[in-house]
Amino acid sequence: MSLFIWSQVLIAVAIVFDIASFQFKQRQKIVACLSVSGLLISAHFILLEQWTAAGLMMLASIRYFSSIFSTSKRLMSTFLFYALMVTAATFSGLLSLLSFSGTVFQTTAAFCQSDQRLRQLMIVGTSLWLLHNYLAGSPTAVLMELIFIASNILGYYRYYGLRLVKITVTE
Repeated sequence: MSLFIWSQVLIAVAIVFDIASFQFKQRQKIVACLSVSGLLISAHFILLEQWTAAGLMMLASIRYFSSIFSTSKRLMSTFLFYALMVTAATFSGLLSLLSFSGTVFQTTAAFCQSDQRLRQLMIVGTSLWLLHNYLAGSPTAVLMELIFIASNILGYYRYYGLRLVKITVTE
């Protein structure tokens, strides 16, 4: 099997963790699933020789794991600094800028105390990764980001959208 096919298989497994992540209410469970997914996505990008994305996703996996235990803004700043260093060391143009931009939003999201704000920022970061994955030529990664956004929106609606409907109905 080619490296490209293996990369797509890794993304397919990551999709399972991404879908599961936003069906949880507790932010710790959300970011735990994202940590596992990040390892798989990083390996996917290694197989595609997308070094900035691979490094940023490996860093993201560590970041998500760390954010289970802390929402410290100082720790968040440390991960943003390392993301900048990974991007500078592996810079290859537009794809590097897109992956870094997506990482900035997702890093900020991971350290939000509120799962509601986490979900909002993740939509922005995921949209940037969606564009990155399209331009990088990874169809399964594009599908993953689309499913991730849909799962996030579904989870958001389940936990927050219904409240808005209930408030409107009772008023």
